[in-house]
Amino acid sequence: MKQCIFSQNNISQIDYKDLDAIRKFINPHGRILSRKRTALCAKHQRQLATAIKRARFLGLLPYTEK
Repeated sequence: MKQCIFSQNNISQIDYKDLDAIRKFINPHGRILSRKRTALCAKHQRQLATAIKRARFLGLLPYTEK
């Protein structure tokens, strides 16, 4: 079983401004990938979802890809 990437690297907070890290967890259509695909722990999956939603709201990420 895979381990959480953020836990392995001792990253406690996921920043919404770190677009390179966030884009890895979004599929080509712009949807957030599930925990089964990302292999994140529950804590970091929740933080990731919040960071993606904040980035979308501020216009840093699109809601959908066309």
